[in-house]
Amino acid sequence: MPPLPRENVQSYPRPPALEAVPQRVLIRLGGVIVAQTTRALRVLETHHAPTYYLPPEDVQATLRPAAGSSFCEWKGAARYFDVVAGDTTALRAAWAYATPTARFLPLAGYIAFYAAQMDEAWVGDLRVTPQPGDFYGGWVTPNLDGQIKGAPGTRHW
Repeated sequence: MPPLPRENVQSYPRPPALEAVPQRVLIRLGGVIVAQTTRALRVLETHHAPTYYLPPEDVQATLRPAAGSSFCEWKGAARYFDVVAGDTTALRAAWAYATPTARFLPLAGYIAFYAAQMDEAWVGDLRVTPQPGDFYGGWVTPNLDGQIKGAPGTRHW
């Protein structure tokens, strides 16, 4: 499994890029594995930490439909899920695009998780920290350089 290369979030493209992830992705909640895969995809967008999407067949937690939706100008309409793992429930902690735009069609049905609501998330051997703020779902890893949006005052640039 190759290590994550150094990357600068300011050099990520706009419109965003979609790429396969060669590293293993692992998520835990409530002391149990929520998901584990070597088939994740990630979205790279200027000033964002990458957002990781996992194939639904590699998700071991129960995903319970949650209220609300959102719309991304690039990917389309997202629906949300509560994540139930063991005796723990994380509310609106995951989302998916059932019918994404043509450019992001490979994401159809794949699940993304808010790292802030999980006990831990890993990409390869690197532990994830959540993207700043409470809106974006990017995963910050130590290989990233540059200013990541999400903190107060950065949401609209």
